[in-house]
Amino acid sequence: MAELTTLARPYAKAAFEAARNAKALTEWSEALTLAANVTGQDKVKSLLSSPNLTAEQKSASLVELCGDTLNDAQQNFISVLAENGRLSLLPQVQQLFELYKANQEKAVDVDIQSAFEMTSEIEEKLAKTLTAKLDRKVTLQTSVDKSLLGGAIIRAGDTVIDGSVRGKLAKLAEAMQG
Repeated sequence: MAELTTLARPYAKAAFEAARNAKALTEWSEALTLAANVTGQDKVKSLLSSPNLTAEQKSASLVELCGDTLNDAQQNFISVLAENGRLSLLPQVQQLFELYKANQEKAVDVDIQSAFEMTSEIEEKLAKTLTAKLDRKVTLQTSVDKSLLGGAIIRAGDTVIDGSVRGKLAKLAEAMQG
């Protein structure tokens, strides 16, 4: 997976730069999401991996499958991916693009797993606190995980805050063994 991300990174950066310069982040996001979803279909995967088709035919097929939603710059981007044999990387390109877009927009999705259902008041306080701490606009997704016993686990990008009782017990057990 990391290898695919490494291969996709320069394409995602190029798409992001083009979108930012054109002030069209949302449009590019939608186009890349559509193209990634289309390439994820089994029939499309086999079409795009066919050795009988040229890169030009593959990109033309993908553009046609996406309908009229891709503008000229986005169609050119698909062509460049096809020429370099990288159409299969579209899902990774799309994911990286979304990360760059979120950083640009100073937004982050935060996943909170708690032992019990949280009230909207607690969610509001958490969102406010995390917005201040992370210096980003926060979008909360909450879920209940009874195995935590108590407390919560908060994930924001690559930051994880484990405030669960299960996590604290595991740390205690580790400290006692070491």
